Amino acid sequence: MATEFIGLIATREVSEIHPPRGPQVDPDFIGRIARAHEDAGFDRVLIGYASTAPDGGLTVAHAAREVTRLHFLLAHRPGVIAPTLAARQLATLDQLTGGRLAVHIIAGGDDREQRRDGDYLDHAARYDRADEYIGILRRAWTEGGAFGHAGTHYRFEDYNPAVKPVQKPHLPVYFGGASDAAIAVAARHADVYALWGETKAQVADTIARVRAAAARQGRHIRFSLSLRPILAATEAAAWERAERIRATTRRLREAAGLPVAGHAPANVGSQRLLAAAGAGDRLDTRLWTGVAALTGAQGNSTALVGTAAQVAEALAEYRELGVDIFLIRGFDPLADAIDYGRELIPLTRHLIAERERLSKAG
Repeated sequence: MATEFIGLIATREVSEIHPPRGPQVDPDFIGRIARAHEDAGFDRVLIGYASTAPDGGLTVAHAAREVTRLHFLLAHRPGVIAPTLAARQLATLDQLTGGRLAVHIIAGGDDREQRRDGDYLDHAARYDRADEYIGILRRAWTEGGAFGHAGTHYRFEDYNPAVKPVQKPHLPVYFGGASDAAIAVAARHADVYALWGETKAQVADTIARVRAAAARQGRHIRFSLSLRPILAATEAAAWERAERIRATTRRLREAAGLPVAGHAPANVGSQRLLAAAGAGDRLDTRLWTGVAALTGAQGNSTALVGTAAQVAEALAEYRELGVDIFLIRGFDPLADAIDYGRELIPLTRHLIAERERLSKAG
């Protein structure tokens, strides 16, 4: 299986070290960052979801006009719209992008964030709903005639969408979450299980759990891993850059009145990352948890620190555990995407291919 790289694009440049500025939706920036990822050799880019963020589907539609090869991964949250409408919207977007769309279903891990969109279900109910929701999407994309559904969360009849995805049998479905409920849903529905950047031992354990759950369903799942590479010409310079990123993140959070300690995240994934951060900010030689500790491990917040060759070596080690998709994004979103294309992506692909060649020859 070929190694794939996913980046991230947003409607303006913002990160832990870049306060938001300028218009909330900057069409020129969307085009520039999409083209930068395509030129850098990324296979796909993620467009995230937040209750206050611009619409991701429209962002994909705009970005797709700026590039010809780059594929897209759209984060999508059940509970906001009906799955019947979502199936048509996503299939239409797949048609408009020429079959370049995948969907990352996010059940939701933060009650306050969910309620901003009017969703008051608890954690267990959200995963139960996601299970039902994805099943409906898959049926809408693959069945040839009308069908009905009567479940816990959704009920409809005589549904027969005229639009189907370009991709067969359906759009690739990504799913994540570290809880037992999340793994159960992934085992039934996911084509790709998404992990956050944890230690190699933690990643190996999660992959084993997901594979076992998928095998009981007679399914095979691929794995993606999300990390924030911090690169420099020397290892010492890379660690110095990491410390500058930590200092800037702390300063900006304190200025905004945001906490830098004492976090109590509701979702299991963030809890696991914070527990790892508590064991030290440097794990597995170059896995760095400095920003995760400050932010409460909000999303993809752990980094690999070193030269491009050293980080490529670390990624190749994760590949040997079963990861074949890497979601990498920088703290300097546009500049880092360009930089990854110069050395990190080609070095990693070459190293993994060479290791696999030697393994087959041996």
